[in-house]
Amino acid sequence: MLKYLIKRVLWMIPLLIGISLISFFIMHLAPGDITSNESAFNPKASEESRQKLREMYNLDKPVIVQYGLWLKRMATLDFGKSFASHQKPVFWQTIDKDGNVTKGLIQEALPITLMINILGLAITLILSIPLGIIAARKYLGWQDRSITLFNFIGFSIPGFWLSLLLMYWLGVVNNWFPISGLHSLNYESLDTWGKIKDSLSHLFLPVIIPSITGLAGITLFVKNGMLDVLHQDYITTARAKGLAENKIIYKHALRNALLPLITIVGLSIPGLIGGSVIAETIFAIPGMGKLFYDAVLMRDFPVVMGILTIGSALTLIGNLIADVMYAWADPRVRRGVVKG
Repeated sequence: MLKYLIKRVLWMIPLLIGISLISFFIMHLAPGDITSNESAFNPKASEESRQKLREMYNLDKPVIVQYGLWLKRMATLDFGKSFASHQKPVFWQTIDKDGNVTKGLIQEALPITLMINILGLAITLILSIPLGIIAARKYLGWQDRSITLFNFIGFSIPGFWLSLLLMYWLGVVNNWFPISGLHSLNYESLDTWGKIKDSLSHLFLPVIIPSITGLAGITLFVKNGMLDVLHQDYITTARAKGLAENKIIYKHALRNALLPLITIVGLSIPGLIGGSVIAETIFAIPGMGKLFYDAVLMRDFPVVMGILTIGSALTLIGNLIADVMYAWADPRVRRGVVKG
């Protein structure tokens, strides 16, 4: 297993470089750059000033040279500084000669996105696994039909539409939950319990919406996996031996039924960033999704490339985690990995 893990990790390096190369060239196919935005906000900007900006950001060099410079910095986890006026570092904090610390944009945004999406994924799994088991055990019964109807509704509802609907109904009309940001304006003046309540109220809508939209798919995966396993010979043998039904379901059937779900959960890691663009933009949450959206609009190449690289790394890590979890859950896979 250790040899397999080392081989997979080493393979991740050229894959990450290849993905970054393709992303870099595709990004430069888009029309305009940071100087276009500068000109738009300042009509009096001369061609000479725009040229100086291009030289300052190395945009006057060939694309392959720009990529080489970026790759050299990326090897040391230095993604450069943002093109925006604040000039913050893209990835990690920097300390100037006076000891002042400037936090990186991704350093500030990534924990927020991971927190919101991991909470949503946890709620989805907590609800979807029992629902999938019920639907499989009561196949074609009213429970299964009700859950199937819910799945169809969940598949058909666009996330952005549900976000706007719940924002209007729960936030604007009934004023039950705040509709933007992570904290209220008076957050610092609240006591400990008040801060907890304020944070939970702000997190409710951003967390519950991806949970609802993701619940249908995972419930269907669990149901189909359980239906397939429950017809296996070893389940029939267990029932013939007189084992309790709950023991058969939760000890023998569920572990094998969750194998496809392990892959889905592992591959959902990169979606923690990509799936946050709409929700974080709608709810004005300063996470990776909103940061990416703003960077694309501003043609902020260092920030866009930093986020794409982090997303690519998470994709490869997600694949690796899925393989390891699969090998842990299925001895046949584990033996095959050891032999390989």
